[in-house]
Amino acid sequence: MVSSKVAPTEIKEVITAFQDKGDSNGVKAVQSNGLHVAGERFVVIKADERSLYGRKGKEGIVIVKTNQAILVTHYGETVQPGVAANTVEQLADYLIGVGY
Repeated sequence: MVSSKVAPTEIKEVITAFQDKGDSNGVKAVQSNGLHVAGERFVVIKADERSLYGRKGKEGIVIVKTNQAILVTHYGETVQPGVAANTVEQLADYLIGVGY
């Protein structure tokens, strides 16, 4: 990932993905179009009301929504996707548990 900055248009894209209820088959537009974060396009492999997971080669992103925040995380090619997702989901659970 070249930059660690998420542009305002990319944040809007994330929010739109969370708000999208999906088509008649439950497929969200972001799953067809991909998601842009820090200037990079990721193929979305999971999209629900709480979480978005994306991959680009061997690296990826995990985005999780809490009551007051959206956690946007990136993992490199040496990190297992499941470990990254579990870590971010647990952090989100903690934040939700403390009212954040």
